[in-house]
Amino acid sequence: MPLTVFYITNNPDVALIAESVGVDRIWVDLETLGKEERQRWLNSVKSCHTMSDVGKLASVLTKAELLVRINPWNAGSEREIEDAISRGAKRIMLPMWKTPEEVRAFLNCVNRRVRTSLLLETREAEECLDEVLKMDGVEEIHVGLNDLHLSYGLSFMFELLANGTVERIVNKIKAAGIPYGFGGISHLGDGLVPAEMIVTEHYRLGSTRAILSRSFCDQTKPLDRVREEFARNMKILRDYESKIDPSAYEPNRRALQARVDEIVTNGLNLKK
Repeated sequence: MPLTVFYITNNPDVALIAESVGVDRIWVDLETLGKEERQRWLNSVKSCHTMSDVGKLASVLTKAELLVRINPWNAGSEREIEDAISRGAKRIMLPMWKTPEEVRAFLNCVNRRVRTSLLLETREAEECLDEVLKMDGVEEIHVGLNDLHLSYGLSFMFELLANGTVERIVNKIKAAGIPYGFGGISHLGDGLVPAEMIVTEHYRLGSTRAILSRSFCDQTKPLDRVREEFARNMKILRDYESKIDPSAYEPNRRALQARVDEIVTNGLNLKK
């Protein structure tokens, strides 16, 4: 089965294009609390999405699932969840959790009214993962490489793949029978670590979910160009996935590790 892919946008026209070319989830990103401070060194996207975007996208999407990432658990989380559900969210994602109590409060608040995702991106989350995996109602977990590598004091997010951290985490999730994914992928032929290596590593690790990064398609272009670029890159991705053979897993793992070591050793533009 091909990867379930997510795309972050609050533009209804772009969302419809993404849906039409086979993107499985459209992601409205409401997370702002603490993000600028955590990621101020990184060339990462800081969202300007708002709650009103949830309703705008819910009114046009017919196939893709509308995922809403809320803020880390806080005093206003229950109100934020209620608002997102009332506006049409089909799945809600909890980021930056650090304790089982936060996860339990989140799941209890959603109360199975929509689907849920847990975004594992802190050292503390890995430390309490065993307890979280025993909870009733945990539907899927995505490992967020940007914040998790910062939490571990690393300089490059793909060190988590090279040093075995992601494999250690997802093996626990796999043993619990819960679907999982990690990180994001750019369009094939792009990336400090080639996107082809990352996609093959998804398959080796049994991941079934990935975020399409902002470099996958430039949504600031005119819509006809967005449609053309998105369709082309999705076809290239799906064609590549269909040809991945398990015999490539181990050579790819070694090549990825060597490339990450080269990048970290030489300090090659690690803010990308």
